[in-house]
Amino acid sequence: MADIKELIKKKSSEIFDEIVTIRRMFHQNPELSTQEFATAEIIHNILFDLGIEHQTGIAGTGIVGVIYGEKGSGKIIGLRADMDALPILEASGVGFTSLNKGVMHACGHDMHMASLIGCVKILNELKEHFSGGIKFIFQPSEEKYPGGAIQMIKEGVLQNPKVDSMLGMHVMPELPMGVVGLKPEKYMASTDEIYITISGRGGHAANPHQNIDPIVIGSQVVIALQQIVSRYAPPSIPTVISFGRFEGLGRTNIIPDEVKLEGTIRTFDEKWRKKTHQLIEEIACGTATSFGAKCLVFIDKGYPFIYNNPELTERLKQSAICFLNESEVVDLDLRMTAEDFSYFAKEVPSCFYRIGVAFDKEEIFNLHSSKFKLNEKSIANAIGLMSWFAYSELMR
Repeated sequence: MADIKELIKKKSSEIFDEIVTIRRMFHQNPELSTQEFATAEIIHNILFDLGIEHQTGIAGTGIVGVIYGEKGSGKIIGLRADMDALPILEASGVGFTSLNKGVMHACGHDMHMASLIGCVKILNELKEHFSGGIKFIFQPSEEKYPGGAIQMIKEGVLQNPKVDSMLGMHVMPELPMGVVGLKPEKYMASTDEIYITISGRGGHAANPHQNIDPIVIGSQVVIALQQIVSRYAPPSIPTVISFGRFEGLGRTNIIPDEVKLEGTIRTFDEKWRKKTHQLIEEIACGTATSFGAKCLVFIDKGYPFIYNNPELTERLKQSAICFLNESEVVDLDLRMTAEDFSYFAKEVPSCFYRIGVAFDKEEIFNLHSSKFKLNEKSIANAIGLMSWFAYSELMR
């Protein structure tokens, strides 16, 4: 396997410039969730030119294919890259900024796709050296409920041939360039969206006694719901309840008839997750009713938490140390962000890992920032590690 490791490193270096060019093409032409038609066309054309059979139109714009090893039957390893961008006006200052105004690859999905293409190129050239197969999955709509992963699963992406394990990679701007981070068991949180409408009675702001003020009531609701985290949540279960939208369309002297609140719940336990939904409705409606207002609560259940199979994750950690060195492999903490890769992880043993993309001396801008940019030097390790992980698992 040592010879294959060095061959993968060599091939990763040889195609580096090509993959950077592909990544920049994706970056300049971002598309929102469910709208990744041009993105899918680019991927299709690259795979077609490589002579690699694949299916298009999965879950709308998704693409899936298999590279079979020439040493016989064996395990099938799934590799996933997400395709969609975000509704953000780019302000990164890079020379290949988005040409689609108001849409930006601010979460690294451009690098994910390019890296998977690089991995496909390498493994296609190495297929005489392994048995089994690599199923590559380009997934749409990770950023928008209900997410593309669950739809691809419903359409049979994990079958024919059956996938034995899944790997997913994501960039991480907090990690040094090229460093890989892993965490066994629970890693990323579940996510649900909260929508609350509080209906009162509007009127002149100078006569509050004549109104049922939904602004004040909504404020009380936001504060009251924070007590779920501090006084109801088991200390052993990380939980976040945050509100990012509070809409009350009055004016300085006009109290509106209603307000709308929108927020999110993040946690790591399904029973507690269900309990939070109940508590949110009880506390929000109880608070509103006590002030004479009406309250409507809708909670849109989103992605489950990611569970990284501990045995698979430990093997990948050791594979990463072998491919890089021990100082470039780190343990990750729990993360309250969410990912629909979690649906794959519920179906088959999986691992979702991180690649560092930080610059040495530049300010770090986090994911989903209009100023986010990544260190493209990390692409070499991203391609190489993904290829090495897949090969190592097939040869186990």
